[in-house]
Amino acid sequence: MDMLIEIINKNEECYIFDPMIPTEKIILGIDPGTAIMGFGLISVKKGKMEMISIHELILKKYPNHETKLKYIFDKTLALIDEFHPDEVALEAPFFGKNVQSMLKLGRAQGVAMAASLHRNIPITEYSPKKIKMAITGNGNASKEQVAGMLQSLLNLKEFPTKYLDASDGLAVAVCHHFNSGTIADIKSYTGWDSFLKQNPDRLK
Repeated sequence: MDMLIEIINKNEECYIFDPMIPTEKIILGIDPGTAIMGFGLISVKKGKMEMISIHELILKKYPNHETKLKYIFDKTLALIDEFHPDEVALEAPFFGKNVQSMLKLGRAQGVAMAASLHRNIPITEYSPKKIKMAITGNGNASKEQVAGMLQSLLNLKEFPTKYLDASDGLAVAVCHHFNSGTIADIKSYTGWDSFLKQNPDRLK
């Protein structure tokens, strides 16, 4: 299958295989970030996965955090409107020592969640360790190991991006497929009411 590489603008690259693949389910995986935001879309038909596209939103050059959040919301909404995913899966922010970095990362995730819920797409969160475990069997696997396993799982001749954050978005989508029907250690929301009910601490 030939790959089409489309340059959206100087800050964005989009790698598309065949958007007309007949599907039973489309999953959008998102790896939140404040420097690079990764998005991966897969189709699942009769249990078989196939990559639809992989996207990178390069945020490094934007002047402030507020502008970055706007682009994250717009990009997430644009992908939903273009590919019509049935479900959205996101990597949950990890707890680190840098409070400011955690706060910005949480905002990036929240904006992507808001865009998904705005289109009434159910969302599910996965921890970084759970994603790595689902893909490689090792919760401490490196980004390179995750990308290599994704290449094998999705039968890709070569990995279509130089940014591993984009491959993380794809990993979230695959992890979600592997965990379909399970409920352990997973937060899932079907809309704003569901999100607020499960997260009363986020309502001020």
